[in-house]
Amino acid sequence: MQLIAGEPSDYLGGDVVVEVDHPAVRALSDELRAAHPDDVDFTRAAFEWVRDRIRHSVDAQDPRITVTAGEVLSAGVGLCYAKSHLLAAVVRAAGVPAGLCYQQLSDGGEPFLHGLVAVYLAGGWHRQDPRGNRAGIDAQFRLGREQLAYPVTEGSGGLDLAEVHVHPSPTVITALRGARDALELCRTGLPATP
Repeated sequence: MQLIAGEPSDYLGGDVVVEVDHPAVRALSDELRAAHPDDVDFTRAAFEWVRDRIRHSVDAQDPRITVTAGEVLSAGVGLCYAKSHLLAAVVRAAGVPAGLCYQQLSDGGEPFLHGLVAVYLAGGWHRQDPRGNRAGIDAQFRLGREQLAYPVTEGSGGLDLAEVHVHPSPTVITALRGARDALELCRTGLPATP
């Protein structure tokens, strides 16, 4: 799929959610960068760290709401959006452009957004899904051929949204900040559009 993005340099700064300068985020980024000086190897290591060490709220049955990169890192848990905020912050802190992407999915009911990340490596944008693996989900770091948690196929009722966002979707942030329980949010109404 052809992603729609601005200049890669636009995707390096932080904000109040993608906390590039949060001390713990910066420390993790520095630690991973020291072990992986190559941009691709570093980004793969950051992706795998977030995918595997930050539990997905639903898989963990953990109701805590996390939004910012620092909150996610501290709690060790988050929904797909929150995990994406952390991954974008970690790789941006090391100078790798990263943006936020969304898919519109459906499990037979109302459509809902799923959050993931696009990284700029090897001259192009590549989507990566740090959601976390479990039975039936096998997201892997790939350049070129995607291996996402939820591949959109014909007849799946899903839609890949092409825009690579510098900042998180305001509707996602509003939904997260307005919720008291991540599991209840997933049951009663994740946002449907960015």
